Amino acid sequence: MLTTTTRCAAWFRHCVHRLNEMPDLVRRILEDLEEMGYSPKERFGIRLALEEALVNAVKHGNRCDESKMVRVRYQATEAQFMVEIEDEGQGFSRADLPDCADSENLERPCGRGVALMEHYMTTVRYNDRGNCVQMIKSRS
Repeated sequence: MLTTTTRCAAWFRHCVHRLNEMPDLVRRILEDLEEMGYSPKERFGIRLALEEALVNAVKHGNRCDESKMVRVRYQATEAQFMVEIEDEGQGFSRADLPDCADSENLERPCGRGVALMEHYMTTVRYNDRGNCVQMIKSRS
């Protein structure tokens, strides 16, 4: 697992096996963030990044194999939201993804979700294996 220094806060853990389990988890997280005072704009970006990371983990990491799980771990403070999403797949290298904004890749679907995650979150990091992403949204 990836680590970062943050103020002590409770970690919440969930597992997802299928895409249809995602909406309830994302809704629960966003409700927690709303209660903590996260703005609609902050919640929009976090929702988009969460959805993209979860879809990538289920579809690309676990190859939609329902016997495999995606582990989700998150915590939120007034200062930041941090989430780690880990699948049981072989992983990938971020450097191997093509630049989706490059003119020759505009019509290719590859890499758009990762680009959205990187746009909306303050920090996006992967473990060495490439099967766990850590995303942090620092509040301004």
